[in-house]
Amino acid sequence: MCRVRSQSARTHPQGEFPRDVHETLVNLARERWYSDPSCVSTKRSFPLRPVIAREGYTIIAVVVALALLLGLGALWVDAWLWRAPVLVLAVGMVAFTLYFFRDPERTPPPHARDNGLLAPADGRVVEIADEEEPLYLNGPARRISIFLSPLDVHVNRVPARGVIEYAQYRPGDYLVAWHPKASEKNERSEFGLRHPSGTKVVFKQIAGAVARRIEYNLAEGDTVAAGERFGIVKFGSRMDLLVPLSVDLDVEEGQVVRAGTTLLGHVSTEPERTTSPSAAAPGAPESSSAASSPPS
Repeated sequence: MCRVRSQSARTHPQGEFPRDVHETLVNLARERWYSDPSCVSTKRSFPLRPVIAREGYTIIAVVVALALLLGLGALWVDAWLWRAPVLVLAVGMVAFTLYFFRDPERTPPPHARDNGLLAPADGRVVEIADEEEPLYLNGPARRISIFLSPLDVHVNRVPARGVIEYAQYRPGDYLVAWHPKASEKNERSEFGLRHPSGTKVVFKQIAGAVARRIEYNLAEGDTVAAGERFGIVKFGSRMDLLVPLSVDLDVEEGQVVRAGTTLLGHVSTEPERTTSPSAAAPGAPESSSAASSPPS
């Protein structure tokens, strides 16, 4: 799914973009900026993608304004012993904020786009545990918890392709993200996704002790692709991914993962089939409609 807004390319002085330059840019876009080569138009335009998450624009503007005030204040200080630390602080504030809200492009592995289960966030896997999931899976599940430090990319991505059937925001506490009860008590958003095979997946954005703001753009009924960008949790957080026990996982505790590129496992590509009692028991006698209906 292509969601990059196109921008008009600069035109050649003769009114047309040079063919050789245009072809070079298109090939570069196919290789580096798009997971699907068909997303690149052959028209004379070259869309550019921002490298800073749009959810951070307001905070970045505030931090830049504060840094300018600090810089102006430092100019009034005669002693370099005080001026230098203030200037370093101002520059450091802006640099860290820009670094935190970076939004690098991620391309899912080609073999993972159909039935792959991708990491929904950057960070370290801090826990893998079996538990009951009553909201959407309605049964036993295996939970993968990923902790995001303030230095990790905080843009979150959809772990698998399918349709969003459940979306819920829940206010709550702000326990440290690695707390065992964080997924139950902290502020969070919860999503239930049904893969085309019928397999259900749950993923949660969980706020931590520092993170106080969850943002997402998913709603029930949305059709999504594996690795698609969907939101952010600001300044440290946690992501939980819950799957049925039947899903084949290939991840371990302590592993460092990257959203949209690290493959955590696979789901079946075959649609789930409902097994009838007679099929489940080969030796059982077949039930006839005449036997089950009352005598006339």
